Parts: sequence; C-alpha cells; structure tokens
Amino acid sequence: MAGQTEISWTDSTFNPWIGCTKVSPGCDNCYAEALATRYGWARWGKHPRYRTSAANWDKPRAWNADGPRFRRIHGHRRRVFCASLADVFDNKTPSEWRAELFALIHATRELDWQILTKRPQNISMMLPSDWAEGYPNVWLGTTTEDEKHYRMRWPALSRIPAARRFISYEPAVGQLGNLAITNTLPDWIICGGESGPGARTMNPEWARELRDQCEALGVAFFHKQWGTYKSNPAVWAGFSETAARAYDPPTNGKGGALLDRQLHRAFPKAHNPFGQTTS
Repeated sequence: MAGQTEISWTDSTFNPWIGCTKVSPGCDNCYAEALATRYGWARWGKHPRYRTSAANWDKPRAWNADGPRFRRIHGHRRRVFCASLADVFDNKTPSEWRAELFALIHATRELDWQILTKRPQNISMMLPSDWAEGYPNVWLGTTTEDEKHYRMRWPALSRIPAARRFISYEPAVGQLGNLAITNTLPDWIICGGESGPGARTMNPEWARELRDQCEALGVAFFHKQWGTYKSNPAVWAGFSETAARAYDPPTNGKGGALLDRQLHRAFPKAHNPFGQTTS
C-alpha cells in the first residue's frame, strides 16, 4: 500500500482489500499470507476479505494528481501493482468492492495499473461493462509458476483484450516451457525464484531458456531475482554462497539477479494511452 515499493517491476502498490485462498503450488509459501498473519490484517482461505481504509483508497487519486511531475522525473507513467495482498478476480470478494475498484482505475488516467491474478478464468465474468477493448491504463497479468500452469492460465488471459498482458513466472518452481501455445504472446514476462523460509530452488537454466525464447519472440523479459543464493547460477557454477553474494549482491534482488553477467530488466514497449506529454 506504498507510494514506493521494493518490488523492482513496479513503482507503487495498492491493496483495496486483503485476503485470498491458495489455489496451486505457487501459493505454498505465500508471502502475502505470511505478512497478513504476522500483522493480523486478514485470515486466508474461506474467511471474509478485509477491505482497507478510506485513506488508503485515496492514495491512487493523490498519485494520479502527481502524475505529470512523476512522468517528468522518471520518464514513464507511474506503475501501480494492484492487490499484492489479494486477488482482484477472487470470487470471495464482494462484487461491489470490485466495481468500486474499477471506477477508481477508470478515474486515475495518469496511472498504469498492473493487475495480477491466479484466476484468469474469472476475468471475463468480473470485468466492468464498459471494458470493451480494455481500459487503456490497465495491464492484465497471470501468475504461472511452471509449464502446467502456463498452459492452463495463459490461454484464458490471452482471450481478454487489454492494453498489456503479462506473465509473472514467480515463484519459478519448474520450467515454463514453450511460450507460443496460442496465436498471441504475452507482452512481458517477469521471472523470479522463490525467497523466504522454505524457498524452493530455481534451476538457472529455466531462466536462460525463457530469456532466449523472449529474445527470439520479441517478448520483454524482466528477471527480478533468484530468490536465494542456492538458486544463483554462480553457486551452481561452483562459487560459495559468500562469493556469489559479493559478485551478485542482494541489491540486485533477493539472492542476486545476474543472468550470464547481466541484469535483464526490460518492460513492454512504452505506450501513451491518453496522448500525454512529458514537458
């Protein structure tokens, strides 16, 4: 719910409500559940979702008012990751809350909203009636932690019109496989290994294969982190974790983020949905 965030692929986070239900292996070590439990914000599962405060709901309007200044300084529109502690398309969320959220999104034209779900099959039933070809300032994404879930979730998302469609391959717990399984491709792929207690190891080859596919297919590739140094390719090549940390420090991302000596931090092709200028 922050104006600034440590999540490297976005600028701000906004949570209209908190709470979710685990739906696949990628959820096993859910960071959002751990945070919500630690601070007593909400309970996971079939429990009611917790709506955040009116003051929190006002923050996107303040960011929107600051939009021209933000673009001048940063050279891009403010990106807002919506629902880092929930899922917008969770069917346990009251539909009126979702309607209010989309009204807020529609009203904040200076923001690019990044909505990430594990439930792309619900999107078409839960979009606002004026969605048409998509709100120009909304990027829709789905989490796919391995090939099985990419094959399940990307086809559902690929059918939904949106300004940008993306994949969060986080936490990567298996190969993602062939990206070209439909007539359309994601505009962007975020790649990352799992962090935190009980983190599962990511094979660096999974990221290499994905990077090479993205380069060949023209998909923007963003490698966020290895998660832990056990997944870092320097360790796989024989470095100690201490040496890998010195070579690829945590400032690059949890567990480092270098892939073949480079940081890969591409974004989708810039767009200007409302004809704004940066002057």
